[in-house]
This record gives sequence, structure tokens and C-alpha cells, in this order.
Amino acid sequence: MKPEHKDIMKRRKRNICLTVAYDGTNYHGFQRQSPPVVAVQNVLEKRLAVIFGDTIELSAAGRTDTGVHAMGQVVNFFTDGTIPVERIPKAANNILPDDIAIVEAHEVDMDFSALHSAKRKTYEYRILQEPVRNPFKRNYAWQIPKALNVKAMRMAMTKLIGTHDFSSFRASGGAPMSPVRTMDIADIEENGSLLTLTFRSTGFLYHMVRNIVGTLADVGLSRKSIDDFERIIASCDRKNASPTAPACGLYLVHVEY
Repeated sequence: MKPEHKDIMKRRKRNICLTVAYDGTNYHGFQRQSPPVVAVQNVLEKRLAVIFGDTIELSAAGRTDTGVHAMGQVVNFFTDGTIPVERIPKAANNILPDDIAIVEAHEVDMDFSALHSAKRKTYEYRILQEPVRNPFKRNYAWQIPKALNVKAMRMAMTKLIGTHDFSSFRASGGAPMSPVRTMDIADIEENGSLLTLTFRSTGFLYHMVRNIVGTLADVGLSRKSIDDFERIIASCDRKNASPTAPACGLYLVHVEY
């Protein structure tokens, strides 16, 4: 929500928490943008205002980028609207576009914040290994025309587990915050030509997952070794890591509170 409106919003009677899924292809990320640019937040706030009968300003667990998708984005907002919580998903989904859906709704304590109360987040990144470009999947996975060395990638991912300074995978332009994060899951699953990389951490830096995946892809293509990957982490220098993987393969899967 807008910082200057925080006190006003918190005087309202209810704090509503929503789990939201969206296809990010047609949006300029999640965070509210100035017209004519449209973000997921713009659409949600406009449509939820109709249901609740007052202005809506969302706080979100994460600010996904342009083209990034979500299965479990979490938002909260304060309202005086009286609609029963169990009716919110159906009422919202009736007026939301087909690429955004409310999955769950809950009424929460007034001190709950989708952003600040989050304990851990889980992201997935999908890579499609196919020699011919697939036009039907181009918005939902990074298409690499060569088979990757999955064993080497999985071994490299073990170096991410634990508490580290992740500055090597931090893009410029993000909010100022500590680069130290604790990652407890970093794994890869094969399903035919589709690779799904899963990351769970106490938090993520700006473009962190996509920068990790770009570097892991170079390991899978034998451009970098597992030892190189470990040295990149230790260097805390973004210049040593690989280019950022495309946004289309990234999904915010789950937020824990």
C-alpha cells in the first residue's frame, strides 16, 4: 500500500488476505504502475474496489517482474467492506480477467502483512530442452535447444544450501537489504524434456533466482564447472555470474507465514 495512506488504511475494520494466481505474460510485473502501463496490482485493486465498495491498496509478498508468473502470490488489504470472506473468491473471479484468479481468501489479524510477515518463499523455474522452438510454451519456460547435464546442475545446486551472501546473484536496482539469505531447498526435477528447478529461502534478492538459473544453465552446458559455480558464490561479485535467465520460466509458488 502507499506509505502515506498506511495509517488511514489501518483504521479500517478488516484485514483481508488473498492467495492469487496469475499468468504474468501480459502484465508489467505485479507492482502498481502508472497508466497506460498495467500491472497485476492495478487490475486487482480496481476490481476488488467494486466488490468491497471502497478504495483498495494491496501489500504483496513479492514484486514479481514483467512476464513472471505466480501460483501462490499473497496479498493483504484493509477494508470496511462487509462481504463474507468465503464469498470473495467467487465474486472476484467473476469480474477478473481470465489470467488472474483469487485462489483463497482469509480474514487475518490487523497486524498481518503479506510482505513483512513472510517467513519463507518458494520459487520454481522451468527450462524446456527441445531442439525446435515451441511457440505454445514460449511464455511459460526458458527454451534451450540442447540437452543439459542435469547431474552437474544438481551438484552445483547443493552449494546454494545454507546461509550465504548471495551478492553474486543480485541485480542492481533492487531495494537496499542484506544480501545474506538462508536457502533450505535447491533441487531439480526432470520430466521428459522439462526441467523444474525449485528454490526455497528466507528471502530472495532482486533477480536472484533468474541469475542463479542463468549460471546453472552454463554449468549444464559445460561452460562452467561445479567448482566455478562455488567460486562465483564465494566471490560475492555479480560480474562473475552468468546473464539473467528469461522471466517467462519463473513462478512464485508458495509463501510461508
